[in-house]
Amino acid sequence: MEHPSLLFTDHRPWPLPAAPWRWRMAWRDLSFLHFRVRADAIQTRLPAGVTVQEFDGTAWVGVVPFYMAGVALGSLPSAPTVRHFPELNLRTYVERDGRPGVWFFSLDAASTAIVLGGRLSVGLPYFRASIRLFDTNGVWDCESRRGCNGVRYSGSVEPCGPEFVAAPGSFAHWATERYCLYTVRRGQLLRLQVHHAPWALREARADVRATELIASAGLDSALFSTDPVAHFSSGVEVVTWDPEVLATVP
Repeated sequence: MEHPSLLFTDHRPWPLPAAPWRWRMAWRDLSFLHFRVRADAIQTRLPAGVTVQEFDGTAWVGVVPFYMAGVALGSLPSAPTVRHFPELNLRTYVERDGRPGVWFFSLDAASTAIVLGGRLSVGLPYFRASIRLFDTNGVWDCESRRGCNGVRYSGSVEPCGPEFVAAPGSFAHWATERYCLYTVRRGQLLRLQVHHAPWALREARADVRATELIASAGLDSALFSTDPVAHFSSGVEVVTWDPEVLATVP
């Protein structure tokens, strides 16, 4: 099955994997809220062999609410339980062997199937949560409460200005154009590659009202008292590959 994302490959920082892609999905109506954080506050929370990246003198943490849609294996139809649901990610930016990627501190999702599947298959720190993500007159609000411990997030983003594709070397490009994630599953460090067209972004204004999500990851919420750098995207079509084992970690 040919996937529309594969019409755009020149922007990738390295070639597509040789193996066939395994999963397809769409990421819709994403807000990217980025906060400066000391690199040492991040590095101590990463596994051996994974290095935090910095931009403009600091590391960064991103809060990303969005809709996941149409999750499906290969050419199979999407199951009703994963057809469309909100998700909220807390992430930072890392590299291994010269390949930049994403490290997730947490992924909250309003889908039990995704939470169980993500935890069991690739070791991602998924949590079941009640999430409301909605558009009110052009302002995107996210209200989330985690089921197991009540951790909350509350914030809004107002997109402004025209769409643009971020230029290489800019912060927006550095923080969004990433084509793999790293995770640990049963003592093994994994790299999971993804592919999509370049992000079409808009500048945005953000208002973050509750940051328990940040504190729950062991990060000092006081570090996030300043206004975030914010962007919005209507989304991309995505394919992913089976994870590759990179190393054994403690």
